[in-house]
Amino acid sequence: MSRTPALVVIGAGPRGTGLIERIAANVPALYGDRPLTVHLVDPYPPGGGRIWRHDQSPLLWMNSMAEDVTMFTDDTVRQEGPVRPGPALHTWAADIRDGRATLPDGVGAEPELLDEIKTLEGTDFPSRRLQSVYLRWVYEQAVAALPEGVTVHWHRDTALRVTGPREGRQQVWLEGRGTPLLADAVAVTIGHLDAERDPEQAELADFADRHGLVHLPPDFTADTDLSEVPAGEPVIVRGFGLAFVDLMVLLTEGRGGRYEDGEYVPSGREPLLHIGSRRGVPYHSKIGYAWEGERPPLPRFLGPELTEALLKADRPVDFRRDVWPHVDKELGYAHYHRLFTAHPERTTGDWAGFEAQYAAADPSGPELAALVAAAVPDPEDRLDLEALDHPLKGVRHPSFDALQEGLRGYITADLERRHDPGRSPDLAVFLGLLSAYGQLIRLGDIGGWWHGFFSYLASGPPGPRLHQLLALSRAGVVRFLGAGMTVETDERRGLFLAGSATVPGQRMAARTLVEARLPDPTLERTRSPLLRELHEDGAAATATGLLRVAPDSGRILGRDGRPHPRRFALGPFTTARAGGAFTRPRTGGPAFRQNDATARTALALLRDLAASDG
Repeated sequence: MSRTPALVVIGAGPRGTGLIERIAANVPALYGDRPLTVHLVDPYPPGGGRIWRHDQSPLLWMNSMAEDVTMFTDDTVRQEGPVRPGPALHTWAADIRDGRATLPDGVGAEPELLDEIKTLEGTDFPSRRLQSVYLRWVYEQAVAALPEGVTVHWHRDTALRVTGPREGRQQVWLEGRGTPLLADAVAVTIGHLDAERDPEQAELADFADRHGLVHLPPDFTADTDLSEVPAGEPVIVRGFGLAFVDLMVLLTEGRGGRYEDGEYVPSGREPLLHIGSRRGVPYHSKIGYAWEGERPPLPRFLGPELTEALLKADRPVDFRRDVWPHVDKELGYAHYHRLFTAHPERTTGDWAGFEAQYAAADPSGPELAALVAAAVPDPEDRLDLEALDHPLKGVRHPSFDALQEGLRGYITADLERRHDPGRSPDLAVFLGLLSAYGQLIRLGDIGGWWHGFFSYLASGPPGPRLHQLLALSRAGVVRFLGAGMTVETDERRGLFLAGSATVPGQRMAARTLVEARLPDPTLERTRSPLLRELHEDGAAATATGLLRVAPDSGRILGRDGRPHPRRFALGPFTTARAGGAFTRPRTGGPAFRQNDATARTALALLRDLAASDG
């Protein structure tokens, strides 16, 4: 043939790395020994990319245990391509210790990093810097697995736009370069997005500018300039999820504080963090025990047949009407299966009889609640997702001071429960959430509530982080505001005001407001010129601003519904978003399935183009 086909992958983080791993796995069968050039475009090093780069605070942890993080497929993944097994993070660290693997190129022998590798256990929560090294190693392994005729070139640049006809070669324009990269196919895997301010954030920023205040909008905490946050002053923090945990760490230990015997010893450089949110509580702690015994047979009520039926329905899918009742029933099934099989003394009757009645009951009807009430005497053993989603509903305190002890009690009880094997139905619900997510991503954009609820129940902080939060609360460095948080501005005094439904009529004032949450991944407000250009060029977006892609291939869909033959996209900014940043071993890995399907589709396209050109 006259020229070598080229694939451009924009984004070198975990998703781009996973795509290259799948290309390496599928090349022999789908592409043969033909030459192929892969251009990888990212201003950050391959493997970790921006979010998981090595250059960030060593105080920041992963939100998963080492044994729950893998970048390799196994036989539970429903994919067409071959399985290429590899080590999970803790196994890789053991391989490094035992000399079965070496650190990737360019990684120095930093004492802190080497000490972490030497001591890492499967149940540890690794630093993000260690995860960055693992991801770099995975990337190097994927590149090394490519046949001799396939070459990879990393361009330390930012991609600005993609041009070119639907049926012709694409041009990928890079910042500061006058000539584009030529590509027969382009895959966009840029991960999380920065965003322009929405109207509320713009008004808050304008208020802060006029009164000389500090306002930090939604952002990636590790990238936020926290030097503006003053020491010793009250700071309003809106958001109680994982971004808050990072903020908490960087503004306490990151400013010289330390923990001694479970108590926090301030450095004097900390701000006074007043934290609230919609729920008013932190995400649930990670579960601190391993699974034992029989697993619930999932999926049971929310499987491929139901999702196929929803996709083929002649009306748009409404999450609350069409999907949520089945999610509720699926999670309940997982919960009660575990309760009956592992803790039968807390139930009446037998599992077989209960299961038959449970299966027959309308997921939205009253008979299901009546069945559960009769079979499970203790209300504490019943699953109430509505109560879980609104833990402070109806709770009222006369003052913020009165709230503090009550919320410390809530967090303490959550830690105790999530580390008590006697509450193992909670772990079954976690497995149900993973199973449900694997089905729901096939439905595309189902709104933001589900992703938030999933993260709140299934992707909370490590237990030690909540123990630190309690210590900070006792030390007075953190104060809780409650649920239904509101933020207002006081023009007369030039201050931000925060209140909540939990403490009616009370407000606290501060000169600093921090939004502790990530930007929404919307095409309308993204700061990515690449995605803005794709959208303006005809790429379709959902009502919530996600990029529409074909679920079976990852091809970008146009506003006319047609998939672009040469443009692909994977990641949280698309309708093919997957739950969690990484995949737990032997859980099916929806992201792996997506990566595999996109790699195979792209390789088949490149093969056919090479054959026609030759």
